[in-house]
Amino acid sequence: MSRVRQVAGGGRAVEVPPERLSRWFDGFAERNGGVAGTVLSDRRVLVTAADGTTATVDLPFEPLGSRAEHAGLEIAPLVEYAVRPRRLGLVLVRKGAHSIGIAEGSRVVVSRTDRHHVQGRTAAGGWSQQRFARRRRRQGEQALAKAADDVLNVLGDQLPGLDAVVFGGDRRAVDQLRADQRLASVFAKAVDRFLDIGEPRRAVLDVAAERARALEIVVRDPR
Repeated sequence: MSRVRQVAGGGRAVEVPPERLSRWFDGFAERNGGVAGTVLSDRRVLVTAADGTTATVDLPFEPLGSRAEHAGLEIAPLVEYAVRPRRLGLVLVRKGAHSIGIAEGSRVVVSRTDRHHVQGRTAAGGWSQQRFARRRRRQGEQALAKAADDVLNVLGDQLPGLDAVVFGGDRRAVDQLRADQRLASVFAKAVDRFLDIGEPRRAVLDVAAERARALEIVVRDPR
């Protein structure tokens, strides 16, 4: 079952594994009266159905290396792009846990996962609440510092051999991680895609490796 999420401006984004791309686009054509045309460019593939529905793929990794316009459906270059072997860094972070790994295809070959105690929120008031908030903030900062250390330990020396780095988890935690200047080279290899995952665990890292390979197809109905 493909993951689907709503996107800003209307439409939905569907995660499609590389091996299912051809079948997905065949179904897209069947559902929408055929395909009027396909536009291939270095960073985007746009397929327009006969009824005006569009399916857009923004390419997350290297350029496609193919620019052309075709009548009808022509996605062979996209499929070839999607199944290409890649070595990806994975960084999943939330305030109380992180899981870092390197995936070759869908297989995680190196990983490190850790959990940290970060107290939940409280409804108490006064000085007690302020002390609690300071303690919680300090715990969160310590957790993110440990996450940054593990990112460096797992990915640091391996960066030259990585095709890209994919982040996921909690955006606010990742934004705080971005402030650590030691990770500038890691973020420089990051793709725009962000994986919405729950608490980072080793098993979740395996799921993230599968999802990082998938392409997101944004489907918009005709206005």
